[in-house]
Amino acid sequence: MVTALELIGTAKRDHLRALEKEYQERWANEHLFEVNAPAPSELVGLSPAEVREKFPKWFGDCSLSYVNGILYLGHAFTISGIEFAAGYQRMLGKRVLFPHGFHVTGIPIKVSSERIVREMELFGPDFENFEKAQTKLKEKDLESTTGKAGKLLGKAAGGVYQFQILESIGVPRAEVKKFADPMHWLTYFSSIAITDVDSLGSRIDWRGAFLTTKANPYYDAFVRWQMNKLYQLGKIKFGERYAIYSPKDGQPCLDHDRLEGEGVDPREYTGIKMEVVDWSPAAGEAIGGKVGSRKVFLVAATLRPETMYGQTNCFVGTTIKYGVFAINEKEAFICTLRAARNMAFQCISTPRGNVEQLVAIDGSKLVGTKVKAPFAIHPEIFVLPMDDILATKGTGIVTSVPSDSSGDFQTLMDLRKQPELCKIDPSWAAIDPVPIITTPTYGDLTAPAVVKELKIRSRKDARQLAIAKETAYKESFYGGTMLVGEHKGESAQDAKPKVRESMIAAGVAFVYAEPEGLVISKSADECVVALVDEWYLDYGEPAWKAETERLLSKVNTYTTETRQQFENVLRWLNKWACTRTYDLGSESPWDTNLLIEPLSDSTIYMSYYTIARLLHEDSMDGSTPGPLGVTPEQMTDEVWEYIFCNGPWPDHAPLHREKADAMKHEFAYFYPFDIQSSTKDLIPNHLSFSLYNHVAIFPEDKWPLSMRANGQLMLNGKKMSNGATNSLTLRESVEKFGADATRLALADAGNGLEDANFEEKTANANVLRVYTLLSWCEVMMKGKQNLRRGPRNYHDLVFEEEINDLINITQSHYEATNYKNALKYSFYEFQSARDWYREVTSDVGMHSDLVMYWIQIAALLAMPIAPHFAEHIHSHILKNPSSIQLALWPTPSRPVERTIVEAGAYMRGTIRDAKIALVKVLNKPKGKKHISALFDAKKPKSVRIYVATDFPEWQDSCVQIIKESYAKEVDQIDEIKIRELLTERGLTKDKRAMPFIQAFKKRITQFGAQTAFRRALTFSERAVLTEILPYLKKSLGLMGAEVLSVDKARTKEGESGYTKSIIDTSEPGSPAFEYYNV
Repeated sequence: MVTALELIGTAKRDHLRALEKEYQERWANEHLFEVNAPAPSELVGLSPAEVREKFPKWFGDCSLSYVNGILYLGHAFTISGIEFAAGYQRMLGKRVLFPHGFHVTGIPIKVSSERIVREMELFGPDFENFEKAQTKLKEKDLESTTGKAGKLLGKAAGGVYQFQILESIGVPRAEVKKFADPMHWLTYFSSIAITDVDSLGSRIDWRGAFLTTKANPYYDAFVRWQMNKLYQLGKIKFGERYAIYSPKDGQPCLDHDRLEGEGVDPREYTGIKMEVVDWSPAAGEAIGGKVGSRKVFLVAATLRPETMYGQTNCFVGTTIKYGVFAINEKEAFICTLRAARNMAFQCISTPRGNVEQLVAIDGSKLVGTKVKAPFAIHPEIFVLPMDDILATKGTGIVTSVPSDSSGDFQTLMDLRKQPELCKIDPSWAAIDPVPIITTPTYGDLTAPAVVKELKIRSRKDARQLAIAKETAYKESFYGGTMLVGEHKGESAQDAKPKVRESMIAAGVAFVYAEPEGLVISKSADECVVALVDEWYLDYGEPAWKAETERLLSKVNTYTTETRQQFENVLRWLNKWACTRTYDLGSESPWDTNLLIEPLSDSTIYMSYYTIARLLHEDSMDGSTPGPLGVTPEQMTDEVWEYIFCNGPWPDHAPLHREKADAMKHEFAYFYPFDIQSSTKDLIPNHLSFSLYNHVAIFPEDKWPLSMRANGQLMLNGKKMSNGATNSLTLRESVEKFGADATRLALADAGNGLEDANFEEKTANANVLRVYTLLSWCEVMMKGKQNLRRGPRNYHDLVFEEEINDLINITQSHYEATNYKNALKYSFYEFQSARDWYREVTSDVGMHSDLVMYWIQIAALLAMPIAPHFAEHIHSHILKNPSSIQLALWPTPSRPVERTIVEAGAYMRGTIRDAKIALVKVLNKPKGKKHISALFDAKKPKSVRIYVATDFPEWQDSCVQIIKESYAKEVDQIDEIKIRELLTERGLTKDKRAMPFIQAFKKRITQFGAQTAFRRALTFSERAVLTEILPYLKKSLGLMGAEVLSVDKARTKEGESGYTKSIIDTSEPGSPAFEYYNV
């Protein structure tokens, strides 16, 4: 359990919050974030390229917010990915469009509203009878949820009733009954979301906000056009397919409908029917005449039907509870209830959805039963025990092929060793492994050969057995050739589908499918795989897939990991159901009894943003028409096609063409979107679907330009779960720490696909940091006349170059959407540069011009991330009349002098090293043979600084070896070649070599090969040290300090105060320090 941070004093926070509210009100009153395309008259005669050059734009989007509750900090983290970018892009002089809308499609709201209805029936319209009824209420009165599904529902609901959940997030009890209407959720929580996001100081243009589904008839018409177009293009098809399915909901359960199991797909097996020939005594007694005249089959699920020729026995789990299930009037199957439930929805058993268990039987009682083995060399085999069969995978029954399965082989061997202990007749395990597939590496009996090679003695060698299983599978399936059957001589891979087809045709096998893992719907139902007739988007169709991959190749994904995830998804992504029957959603254009599912109505909504304000400005539900006065009914498919895809203007159009042209103008200017940002969890669905749909619907010049993904947000290093103990809403964070402190902590939380971490201690520290910095800026402005003026000294020159260098570094990170590093250099490193300058010039004071320059740049660099702090400096302290939201990026007037910047870094490093050297001398134990024996810390002291011009020869040799082993084209070092060259040049015995090489490789990783190999300094070390000597003497309390070359110092070796061991440690860029008394 994570304890929330408690604040002690809040005066500084309250002061900053007051400023934040003041500036947010100003920005809203000045409509700073409301952006339109240039007027058509301004674009006359300009080509598209000229328009982009004269009127640059930027359009950013983050995924729609789902409004079944208040926004948590994780939502804010995703929004911040576009929020920070929008602030930066505005500073580049672009027209920045940053809209946001709300997704209301799906099951959660529907389910939650129905729970309110049931709770009102139980407890009264205002839940006034709750306390009395609670003592009598049984679990079944509310909802029948058992097992893991029930636990998950309780977890999702916080272990309380729905009305209590609403009360816990601030809904008054008297208002709760309104949530029995699903539509009330939409307007209630979307309004709260806007308020909360605005409290963060967002730059969102809310004029284009909208709700999905029929809740907004304009958007509903937009989805109708999209679906109709996809259908006309042949992208939407109808057919029978396997789908994850919720029997309770009566429809497929897609990713966004799941409490658990997002990303889990159906997995197909071949069901093998093994007819019972002779029951074991225990099984015969248990089953008796309870199956009627039906034939009974043990049913195994296999992924390798081509190996069925080698069956030697059948395995059951002795602790598993099986059932004998009626499949029809003639057949009954023995398997787990879970498997029977899946079969009931796959046209295997009748009637559909009905699970009729005739008998329940323990697996141990089935041991010794004789069954037929379809297609096997040995036609009849016995049932044997296996301890580690899972009831949650397959049918719970395993047909054994020990020739090609390491697990089957070792189990068979273990049973043969101890038949009495295992309670089997030895004759039941008498059939030896049958050669059915030959492999180049292991011959005709792959599994036994692999087990022998790995020296596996029993099933208890779990780790080795797992390796053997994988090895045998790869060898047998990918490299094996059939030795038996009608496909003898063919590869195992080629034979697999043919054998499967033959077995099904012979009536001894069937297609069986189940979820790859546990899937629990948001209605708390354990899902199955069902064979359903449904409308689906034909993702994965070769031509469509190829075009989508071509789009992805051009999209900026910002990180290699993100690109790899997209590429992996496009490799496997396949047919996706796009309709359902139970939901909130837009009606299917071709069947009004069906609804468009949540991940299919939200793939190209970004295009809708560009014209939303013209259709229904400041009206999320579309209840108030926008400035064009267009009604939803006038937005026909032909009109949408004209606006978005340059379709022909329709005859007898329902609206004036100039109104459509106004919308077309906005879309043409802002589209394509420049970036879409979302969590990494949406790469396998929403983001990839967006790529597919853009390829299908829009011309190529309107395809997305970039997609950014982020990890989940942790809180104080622990996973955050909405409504749980370790959680923080957006509203709570802003109230607790303020907007800018929250924004700074969000930027600092992390980048890329790794889960980020919001630290409350960091957010709290940001309050003091911002308050202190503002106070310092105000003091500097008031005392400006007291600061130094006139000519600039060396430290002034260094400080100015460092400011300009940090401007450029910060910009590179904003461009890469790497906000953690943008914050590091624009805020933390920027203040560190000021701190050093203030310290090193303490004797003469800081230069007025540079202090003012630093304050100005500090505000501008921080503006994208901490706009309130920046606005206060810009408007209040620096007295600029216009908002900093209109300010431009501070591009330095000339290139940065790298020599000066490196000299500045050298100065700071030298002071640090000098202090460390002094501490070491002071702490050196007395009596050691070292200068400390002659040095008294209590007496006045001075220092000699030894400067080298050449590196040690052994280092140069090591660097040359690394250079010869480095491959520039792939940016990699050949480790084998390094070892060979070290041996060849006699450096393997030099204990200094390998540590130096490892450190140098880290330098390459940190700074790049070109910088690492350039070891010569770009500045005069002696000259820089001369500039720093006054500060060095003052800061260390020295009487004197002098700089000597190593060559000169060596001429004095042997004299008192000149120690060879110290002189020899000096290297270019890393001087040595020798302290002595004076």
